[in-house]
Amino acid sequence: MDYEIMMNGNIKIGQRAPDFEATSTMGNICLNDYKGKWIVLFSHPGDFTPVCTTEMIAFSKANTYFERLNTCLLGISVDSNPSHLAWVYDIYCKTGIIVPFPIISDRNGAIARKYGMISNDVSTTETVRNVFIIDDKGVVRLILVYPLNIGRCIPEILRCIEALQTSERSKGSTPANWIPCEPIIIAPPSTFNELKMRNEEITKNRNGMSWYLSFKNPERCINADTKQTCRELDEGKSK
Repeated sequence: MDYEIMMNGNIKIGQRAPDFEATSTMGNICLNDYKGKWIVLFSHPGDFTPVCTTEMIAFSKANTYFERLNTCLLGISVDSNPSHLAWVYDIYCKTGIIVPFPIISDRNGAIARKYGMISNDVSTTETVRNVFIIDDKGVVRLILVYPLNIGRCIPEILRCIEALQTSERSKGSTPANWIPCEPIIIAPPSTFNELKMRNEEITKNRNGMSWYLSFKNPERCINADTKQTCRELDEGKSK
């Protein structure tokens, strides 16, 4: 266990996600059981609250898209498992939507503190809206933090996973406002000869601006349809 994580719950990108065992709406789970899968571990402030309910519905509607990316969703809050069960049942009764992923009960806040999910300046008992994207090797690749009153945009989380997977698979970077299946940035040359060759390629193929900024198509495209807006996904207009 990293000392800084142990003392401060201060997880950084590139660190291994701390393992945990917990009770959830789908039984006891262990984070290490998900090795080989990407994970979106997201916290919510509380059950039976309006913003959290809209997020739980939105994540549930998008679950198929996450599965296409070999990604599992894990929700968590400091509420009890009976509270989680009552909440997801109420959502089902009111909307017909079944929450298809576990919601973890963290009654003593041990997991929340380990992951730095509680911001004492905001609340000492509720988690803020954290999102940890963890890769199939158990490494934290991206962290998002939203305040209590701002709901998350699920397509952006999907886009982030696709960007991470595409850049890793194609050995490149994604530009600003990148969406799946669009060209990615080629790593810049490291020698003067490579620089000259890159400029020649750009002149020939018209695939860039200069030696330090050129593009290529990704090797394999997995489009989870993140071109949709948050509103379209929320309203169930996805294909």
